[in-house]
Amino acid sequence: MRRRTYQNGSLERSARKYGPDVWIYRWRERLANGTTVRRGETVGSVEQFPTRAQALKASQSLRIAANVELPQRALSTFGDLTTRYEAEELPERHSTRLAYLSYLGQHIKPKWSGYPLAKLTAAGAALAIEQWLKDLPLAPKTKGNIRNTMAVIFNCGMRWGVVPPGCNPMALVRVKGVSRRLTEPRVITAPEFRALVQELPGEPYRTMVTLAIATGLRCSELLALQWSDVNWSDLTLLVRRAIVDGVVDDVKTKYSRAGMPIDPALAEILLGWRRTSRYIAESDWIFASWRTNGSLPFRATAVLSDYIKPAVLRAKLGTDIGWHTFRHTYSSMLHESGATLKVQQELLRHADIRTTMNVYTQAVSQDKRDAHAKVVRMVLPIAQTG
Repeated sequence: MRRRTYQNGSLERSARKYGPDVWIYRWRERLANGTTVRRGETVGSVEQFPTRAQALKASQSLRIAANVELPQRALSTFGDLTTRYEAEELPERHSTRLAYLSYLGQHIKPKWSGYPLAKLTAAGAALAIEQWLKDLPLAPKTKGNIRNTMAVIFNCGMRWGVVPPGCNPMALVRVKGVSRRLTEPRVITAPEFRALVQELPGEPYRTMVTLAIATGLRCSELLALQWSDVNWSDLTLLVRRAIVDGVVDDVKTKYSRAGMPIDPALAEILLGWRRTSRYIAESDWIFASWRTNGSLPFRATAVLSDYIKPAVLRAKLGTDIGWHTFRHTYSSMLHESGATLKVQQELLRHADIRTTMNVYTQAVSQDKRDAHAKVVRMVLPIAQTG
């Protein structure tokens, strides 16, 4: 009797007497006499695949071979499909992976796991899914993300041959309010920034928010900075990594790695913090947390809830200010400074130029420095207010 469920197998890291550890994929194979034996095959070394996620992707062909006797009808429910998706296709980037797992665990699987794929790809299924999304007590953006996650899973099903080609129901599912922003993002003014800084309890929080608003860095990039990322000789800041929930990861896109100019006045603020900090080695985090003895930087959520939000309330600035407010404000100030759209795109390090506008000329370094300097001049006197 053939198996009726998909076999994920297991991935193990195995030590070697000589050379680096290797990843081994193990599965069970049914013999002609009906018994099963455990098989294993080397995927590659940890040098080839540093992370488990990378090794899992590399073992995909072995996983398919382990399931060669599996009839397509065994992947009969959406739950079967999501199980295989989680085993083989989840994004590697930590923050993205967490988001997908959250959408799957909290919303998608509890509702749709037991539904047959044939039913979800039949006429009328898209309307049922659309109504379900409409009734969820979630923001439109979150609903859109759930829809997109389901679309990716159905696309995988088509690639694996368990969903008929062109039968992705999510192509017909609409989410109201996703295609356009219902409200403009909050942008703070210079006086509001002055009020916020004055209410912050000293360092490193003042330097932290000043660097955020003067560079437009995402909070995951800001807190992942190390002193070695600052090139003092040519006043450039390198964005090499991101950190989310204490997990160091790659930056959002390859464009996020672009070097950023640092105005001399902003560099002086950074140097002032370095003279005060107890963690000043090149390999130390710029905003190292004393709670972890410098082994990790501050957590963005903790800084926001424990220091920034209370300061916002004391300054009577409302309740809609968060980390991304500083990035939106930086973008607004760049526009106000007269920077070209191309310069704005490169300083914000957008992956797609359409995020700003389709401009094809390459901005020269001096243009970016001039635009960045104008923003720093808008906020620098504020940051130095005692």
